[in-house]
Amino acid sequence: MTAPRSRMKGSGAAAARTITEVFAPVVLAVGVVLVVGAASGPSPLSGLVWGLVAAFFVGAVPYAFLLHGVRRGRWTDRHVSVREQRIVPLSFALGSVILGVGVLAVGRAPQELVALVAAGLVGLGVSIAITRHWKMSIHTGVASGTATILLLVFGASMLATWPVVIAVAWSRVELRDHTVAQVVVGGLIGAVIAGVVFSALR
Repeated sequence: MTAPRSRMKGSGAAAARTITEVFAPVVLAVGVVLVVGAASGPSPLSGLVWGLVAAFFVGAVPYAFLLHGVRRGRWTDRHVSVREQRIVPLSFALGSVILGVGVLAVGRAPQELVALVAAGLVGLGVSIAITRHWKMSIHTGVASGTATILLLVFGASMLATWPVVIAVAWSRVELRDHTVAQVVVGGLIGAVIAGVVFSALR
């Protein structure tokens, strides 16, 4: 039986909780669109502005909806630990990201930023399809997708980000929120979607 997170003690559990929070999907999603936006715009400032627009749709709006649902008791926690509860917030996030892609495309945002948000959109769609039947790790999927994007945009030096992916995967298993299979599949799907979609559209 899976132990409730609140009852898990020890340095390992504390480290896992910290990693889970610091590298949560919303944190990575906002961070990567800001970085890629700044790097891909005509100037860092104009690119960052577009990154902020993207962050609004991929991070701020979905996260506000999620927190509202948690406060209203619709979902157990900010990470939506119960698989069956994930479909609604994920679907809302999908709609927000679709709108975000449209705004970025119509506004002629930097192409790499549009490609990045489009890759996130595909990732969300796949996550929803899988989540209907199985609790794939979205934490690990977003972490591996982020690391893949950074590698493609900034080169081999970004291989240094991959230990973070491993740490996130470990944290999700350590907290007993996911099995090893669920974090491995999440990581593989995140990396493949990011690599294929972003590369095709950039």
